[in-house]
Amino acid sequence: MRPRSAATLCVSSIAIFALTAQAQWLNYPPPGTPLTKGGKPNLSAPAPRTRDGKPDLSGTWLHDTTTIEDVKRIFGNRFDDDIATSIPGMEIGTQHKYGLDILADFHPPESAMKAEGLARYKKSLADYDPGSPCSQIGGFPLYALLSEPIKIVHAPKLTIVMYEIDNTHRQIFTDGRKLPKEFDLPAYQGYSVGRWDGNTFVVETAGFNDQTVFDIMGHIHSEALRTTERFNRRDFGHMDVETTIDDPKTYVKPFTFKVPFHLLADQDIFEMYCSQNEKDAKHLKK
Repeated sequence: MRPRSAATLCVSSIAIFALTAQAQWLNYPPPGTPLTKGGKPNLSAPAPRTRDGKPDLSGTWLHDTTTIEDVKRIFGNRFDDDIATSIPGMEIGTQHKYGLDILADFHPPESAMKAEGLARYKKSLADYDPGSPCSQIGGFPLYALLSEPIKIVHAPKLTIVMYEIDNTHRQIFTDGRKLPKEFDLPAYQGYSVGRWDGNTFVVETAGFNDQTVFDIMGHIHSEALRTTERFNRRDFGHMDVETTIDDPKTYVKPFTFKVPFHLLADQDIFEMYCSQNEKDAKHLKK
């Protein structure tokens, strides 16, 4: 077994959330779900619409997964095999590559970081305590890119994104408010406002604290972070989410990545809590 890398240390704290619990209310498509002749949800049917004619983003969604073969091709030995065998529910091949490393498109990844940001990143890895795994907070966008689904509840003036991991949620306000220029209380998930650009739902988020990590590699950000997401529901069962990361204190320039999501038409998310589900700390201390 190879020595545990920084990736292994970070994943140990975050991945204990990932129990891959089979979602509750299995095999129960919501009323109004279009069906094929065989009685299965028709994922190619047109996207549902809200009363104002916009695509309704509501549903339980899971991202595209990056296969074990592609993880090895993209990352080589950066992710140890023992991650896939020692953490139930977090097997490599059940995440998206950007959940493993949000800088996967940069070669080397550290080239995307400013000197100040890279120094803070290295310090955060050095300060990491594997004996307190619940203290590591993944937050946004990591919790949408691991092994668990998310649920979107789309209402006229407020959209809620619910993450199965640690029962986390985000509020996206669409009641006409603007993001403030300053934030008195920086938040783990930031503060989000949404608007429509044609059939694309555009979400701007700011007001983050600097306590969360972007990915399993533990890449950090500062309180200057701002994100822009573009949600495009192509049809009933498919949605693309494009995210732009802009943190001038940590990264050389803004960068963008796109992740396809697939509707879990007859499933739901499941509740879980780190303090109740955590079983790894006593082993990590060894």
